[in-house]
Amino acid sequence: MNVFSIRDIENLTGIKAHTLRIWEQRHHLFSPKRKESKHRFYDCDDLKYILQIAHLYKHGYKISRIASLSQEEVRRLALELQPGSDNFGIYINQLSEAALDFDQLRFEKVLDQLVDRAGFERSMVHVIFPLLNRIGSLWLAGKMHTCQEHFASALIVHRMTMAVDALERPAPSGKRKVLLFTPEAEFHEIPILFMQYLLRKHGVPYIYLGHNVSFDTLRTVCRQVPVTQLYFHLITNLTGCDIHQYLLKLSEAFPGKEVVFSCSMHCQDARLPGNVRALRKTEEMLAFSE
Repeated sequence: MNVFSIRDIENLTGIKAHTLRIWEQRHHLFSPKRKESKHRFYDCDDLKYILQIAHLYKHGYKISRIASLSQEEVRRLALELQPGSDNFGIYINQLSEAALDFDQLRFEKVLDQLVDRAGFERSMVHVIFPLLNRIGSLWLAGKMHTCQEHFASALIVHRMTMAVDALERPAPSGKRKVLLFTPEAEFHEIPILFMQYLLRKHGVPYIYLGHNVSFDTLRTVCRQVPVTQLYFHLITNLTGCDIHQYLLKLSEAFPGKEVVFSCSMHCQDARLPGNVRALRKTEEMLAFSE
């Protein structure tokens, strides 16, 4: 069973822990369980219910009104909500709830509505990446099962593949040719799929190697293909390898090429070799693709 602290609930819903306690004590909206130590904890059903309350609250419902509703009425109203193109927090909550429930139909429906209203790029930047960061943080803290992360990621990858396939293929000739990959032991492919989409949209030729690519594979490809840039993204740490050493190894192995990476780790603050560049902001990732 997934068990969440009040801080986990705060991070997942965007509702401050202090506010959650007021809702609990003053409005009796929910009753968390107690450990032997008397600390509150919440299970998966609690989380889904609080996410639904958060949907309504952020959509303009007063908390006193929500408190007068039954749980079934709260659930029904939350399902009926139709967020606009920029109500990104509601989309994140709805997708989180669908992932917790393994509700594929709802996950895909919310995702399709999001892309239709906000566009693919804005959906990725403002909803999908924050959603994955949220899920990843919970997984690392042992608050979410790996299967729930895989469930959400697989559906997102499928939607991204459809978006890429809908674009015309870049012409093979050009000044640039970008090699897309993730290093060995990095299995999170969604960021480089997004870069593939952006490069294809802007007509930049690329080679897509996917995830968990060995150093020998990179050497082989670069010997046979006139690649000008290598691009990768890190979410998790490299297993048995220091990121700074890995960057130095890439720099030395491919001195005539630019090595470009982005990541969610603090390694971006380190001194980088001359032909290595870090993309620290989403805007920089978008600019790199043009």
